[in-house]
Amino acid sequence: MTPISELTNSQPTDLQGLSEELETVMGGIKSLQINQEASVQSLQRTYKEHGAVMIEQLLGNLNTNIDKCCNSSVGTSNKNLKEEMCWSVLLILNIFDNITVKELNKMKDEVISIKGSITSSIHKCTSLHNDLLQLLEIVQKIGDNKELCLIASIKCKHIIQQALTLLGKSGKVFKVQGKSEYNVRIPSDSVTCDITGICVLPDGQVLVVDSRNDNVKLLNQQYQVVSHLDVNAWPFDICLIAPSEVAVAVNTSNIHEVQFITVNQGKLVSGRKFQLQHECTFITHHQGDLFVTSGQELYKYSLNGKLICRLYQDRSANRTVGKCAVSPTGDRLYITNWDQYKLLTLARDGTLLATYSDPALGGLHVTPAGQVLVCGYWSYTVLQVGWKGESKLTTLATQEDGVWRPWSVCYSSTTSSIIVGQGGGNILVFRVE
Repeated sequence: MTPISELTNSQPTDLQGLSEELETVMGGIKSLQINQEASVQSLQRTYKEHGAVMIEQLLGNLNTNIDKCCNSSVGTSNKNLKEEMCWSVLLILNIFDNITVKELNKMKDEVISIKGSITSSIHKCTSLHNDLLQLLEIVQKIGDNKELCLIASIKCKHIIQQALTLLGKSGKVFKVQGKSEYNVRIPSDSVTCDITGICVLPDGQVLVVDSRNDNVKLLNQQYQVVSHLDVNAWPFDICLIAPSEVAVAVNTSNIHEVQFITVNQGKLVSGRKFQLQHECTFITHHQGDLFVTSGQELYKYSLNGKLICRLYQDRSANRTVGKCAVSPTGDRLYITNWDQYKLLTLARDGTLLATYSDPALGGLHVTPAGQVLVCGYWSYTVLQVGWKGESKLTTLATQEDGVWRPWSVCYSSTTSSIIVGQGGGNILVFRVE
């Protein structure tokens, strides 16, 4: 075994640089924790606002029906008027009980689930911040002791890597280990499938959006279709909201909506939906915020359908704002410009941070560790791009690997696989490490 004294001579440690790196990472962890705590408060406000809107609608319906009864009461007895009003009120209250209360409970479950995930992340932030602080104090007291410098450097490297992973800046480059191919066409499909969106549930089940056949399909862990749900317009994209719930972007010339779907005992169940005043093409979610693109704009919505703001706009062409994705910490947004083959990286407020150009840009996904995956419909290629959105890290697959008109790409943490949705009804599954 090599003595520590020899290692210290061959691997000098820059304590000043190490201290600065620790302080930088600590600042990032603290900012993440503050943003997550703000997200919890925002979620609670959203639920209360949604409940208030539902109550307001109830009162409005009651007043409207009372007015109708009063206006139609001419020539009738007070007894008949009272009975008619009572029946109207009971009818409205029953509708409220059967539909609105169920919707509120469903949204409450969403909020609880997201809040639990955020709270868990906050605990990780607190623990890591404490570890980093202790290491920083040790490093600042080491002085010229080379053995202790090396030990501290090794320990710091491990903790810093944990922190960078939590911040979505791990920098790990995927390596493909194998490939499988599966067909997701079902007997009721009338035309060839186009898999324009993919979403993986925590248990490993996969949902795919087939925009040409107007349906969403549920695949088991063997990638077999076990359930499907038809929608009322073209479904373009899908994102995870809660462990068993997704949101789907649905769009035609006169229908622009976000539809929620629940996975219940291996079946897809349609849930609530809300309408938009603009095109609804692609969608992603982060801690209670929905990000929706329209082809030329990127919008931010709350879970109850309230428009928060327009974050970005480019009207220079028809498809300047395509797929969207968000970093694990929510501090960076990524969008693809299909007309100019660009990947744009935006700050939380929509400020442009970086631009990367490549013919392989189209489909887009960000993993829980912050790796950015893109695929090109015309280039037949799947790439990994750096988390800063400035350069390509590696080519993961090409046409030689079976990639053919890839619409969408997604990473499954459960199986350590990259799933590629294509035209023609086939999905490719690349095992990676």
